[in-house]
Amino acid sequence: MKPMEPKLKTMGWLIRREYWEHKGMLLWVPVAIATLMVAFALAMAFMGHNAEIHWDMPEGKASGVTILMGQRQQVALADKAAATYPIVAAPLYMALGFMVFSYCIGALYNERRDRSLLFWKSLPVSDAATVVSKAALALLLIPLGIVVLALATALLVTLIALGVLAYKGTNVLPLLLTSPHFWLTPLKLVALVPVYMLWALPTVGWLLMVSSWARSKVFLWAVGAPLLTAMLLSWANKAFTLGLDMEWLFSNIISRLLVSVVPGSWFAIEALRRPVEYAGAVAERGPTSEVHGVVDALFNGSWAAVATPNLLIGALAGVLMIAAAIWLRRHREEG
Repeated sequence: MKPMEPKLKTMGWLIRREYWEHKGMLLWVPVAIATLMVAFALAMAFMGHNAEIHWDMPEGKASGVTILMGQRQQVALADKAAATYPIVAAPLYMALGFMVFSYCIGALYNERRDRSLLFWKSLPVSDAATVVSKAALALLLIPLGIVVLALATALLVTLIALGVLAYKGTNVLPLLLTSPHFWLTPLKLVALVPVYMLWALPTVGWLLMVSSWARSKVFLWAVGAPLLTAMLLSWANKAFTLGLDMEWLFSNIISRLLVSVVPGSWFAIEALRRPVEYAGAVAERGPTSEVHGVVDALFNGSWAAVATPNLLIGALAGVLMIAAAIWLRRHREEG
C-alpha cells in the first residue's frame, strides 16, 4: 500500500493553487462584504447615538433615548441574542451560494481556455487529484471559511449593537457571555457544514462536469440546458397531456442541479420545513425563550435531511458527475 502522506501533500498544494488563482473571489469578496457590514453597523451606532430606540418583546416594550430594562427583560434579550446572533451575517451566507456556483462553473473551463491545462498536465499530478481538489475547495473549504468569517462578523455587529444599548443605559453583555447558547450556537452552525457538503454535491458535480465538457458559453450550457429542457417538457406535457409531474421535476432535478449550493435550500422539502414553521409560530406567541425551539428545529431539520432519498440520491449523482468531470478532463485538452 502506498503511503498517504505524499497524496495529502499533493492535495494540499493543489488546493493552495486554487486559492491563489481565485484569491479575489474567495478572500477579498467575502472580506469586503464583512467589512461593509461592520462599517455600516458602526456608522449607524455613531450617527444614531441620540436616536430613540423602540424594542418590542413578549416580555414588554422599551423605547426612548435612554433604555432601562428590568432583570427579566435583560435576561430574555441576552438569551435571544445568544441564540440568534449568527443570523446577523445573512448576507455572507447568501454570498456563499454565489461564490461556490461561480467558482465551479469556471474551475475546469478556464484552464482549457487559457491553455494552462497543458502545463498542469505536464506535472506528475493525476486528473482525479486535480478535480477532487476543486470539489473539496467548493464543498468544504469555501463553506467553512465563510462560516468562520460570518460568525466573526455577526459577533462584531452584535457587540456594536449591545454597545449602543449599554450607552443607552442597559448592559446585557455579561448576561450574553454567560449564556451557554452564546457558545453552543456557533458550534451548531459549524456542525451543519457536512450537511451542506452532501446537499450541494449535485450542483457542484453538475457545474464541474459542464465546466470540463463545454468548449464555450459554460454558463449557458450549465443553466440554460436544464431550464430549456424543463421548458420543453412543460410545453410537451400541456400540449400532449403526458401527465408529467412538473413540480416534482423542478424540485428534484432542476433545482438540485442549479441551486443546491444555497445554504438551507434543503428546507424546500416540506417535511423538513414544517417543524421549523411550527416552532416559529410557537415562538411568535410564546416567550422569548421559545426562540431556542426555532434554532433547534433548524439544526435538527438540517441533519434530518441527511436521511432523505433526495439528499442520498443527489449525493450519489453528484459523485458520478464529478467522476465524469475527471474522465472529461483526461480526454479533452482543446481550448
